[in-house]
Amino acid sequence: MNTLDKDIAGWGRYPVQRCELVRPERHSELWSEATSLLARGQGRSYGDAALNEGGRVVLTERINRFLAFDRDQGIVRAEAGLTLAELLAVTVPRGWFPLVTPGTKHVSLGGCVAADVHGKNHHHDGAFGRGVRELELITADGRRLRCSPQENAAAFHATLGGMGLTGIIGEVELQLQPIDSAWIRARHQGAANLEQLFELLQDSDEQARYSVAWVDLMSRGAALGRGVVMNGDHAGRDELSGGRRLTPLRLPPHKVRNIPIDMPGWLLNGLSIRAFNSRYFRSEGGRTAPFLVDYDTFFYPLDTLHNWNRLYGKRGFVQYQCVVPTAGALAAMQQIMQRLAASGHPAFLGVLKRMGAQGEGHLSFPMEGYTLAMDLPMKGAATLALLDAFDAVVLQHGGRVYLAKDARLAPESFRAMYPQFDAWQQVRHELDPQGVFSSSLSRRLRMGEAQ
Repeated sequence: MNTLDKDIAGWGRYPVQRCELVRPERHSELWSEATSLLARGQGRSYGDAALNEGGRVVLTERINRFLAFDRDQGIVRAEAGLTLAELLAVTVPRGWFPLVTPGTKHVSLGGCVAADVHGKNHHHDGAFGRGVRELELITADGRRLRCSPQENAAAFHATLGGMGLTGIIGEVELQLQPIDSAWIRARHQGAANLEQLFELLQDSDEQARYSVAWVDLMSRGAALGRGVVMNGDHAGRDELSGGRRLTPLRLPPHKVRNIPIDMPGWLLNGLSIRAFNSRYFRSEGGRTAPFLVDYDTFFYPLDTLHNWNRLYGKRGFVQYQCVVPTAGALAAMQQIMQRLAASGHPAFLGVLKRMGAQGEGHLSFPMEGYTLAMDLPMKGAATLALLDAFDAVVLQHGGRVYLAKDARLAPESFRAMYPQFDAWQQVRHELDPQGVFSSSLSRRLRMGEAQ
């Protein structure tokens, strides 16, 4: 395979680093001898998790074949480069949907495993790993291990959420869930402030399988943390009418718009964001009656805007996502939002979700509590200092930061946030004693060093 030295970045476009890229055409070419190696799917992690500055990055986008599909049991086996978009195109018309999906379908199955991604239903169904029956792990010496909760279980649990540092994920076998239609029965509820938003999310735990809240991070004072809770459940065929009922598993066509160039840095500013948020809160917060929406619109609203990360300009942005245990979650989120308000830093997108029990992966992000995610335009040292202040609040309340979104966490903070790191590190050392699999994130967090 030919190699190419190229500057690449994660979805946030910060940081940008030079890596040696290889793009295998066949599954047998996924592994090659190298002193530093990392697999990369669609590059949708936000920071430096899929970067390997000065080392080799294996692009898996062409290792994306379906290998088997049991249409009666809803079990799919595929190469790890297959995207959720490609999976959905085949399985939804046949009445099957992933147990867990993140907020974009343009992610690979391998990436979903490596980050143990979560969705709007974590409080009911857990993270992505709950649906993984088996995976193939290609180790540093080229071995191909079949890993599952029953076979090579230690490697399996270290790979879930292991950020690609235990080996290259070659294949994934998934259990899907049955659906009667491609539609979601949705309902919105507006909340005047953060306390009301928490109350509505807690109620949603009983009322809906899927729930998420949009948060107005530019609100202040008594309206701090106002937002809209969005609940949803898969709709049955009998809930549809007209043409939808005749073809319940057919998705309506969607127009995808493209951001062709980097937008000027001043486009997203406090004034424009406040104006957008006010309109959005009024329009979406008032949709209290149940309504039907196709799954694409409900789960993947930003996918209709191709290259939306260009809205933040050449300097890019950082996404900060944390989770805090239930007992201190409201206080922690209030403190974070107050610090954001005091900083004057614009924040475009805010999402709050309720999380269920701790996942099975040693480094899986979710824990029982609440998670907040926000997008911040990158403004250099001021942005990084603000995120350090957020970290202090999260640590005080026993929470953690999501590695798939991170670009700047300190190694000391990481170790305090992830108490199962030592157990993960032991398994990783057994699989890769020379530390061949490496990333810019792992070196920044000193994940190869002893305690």
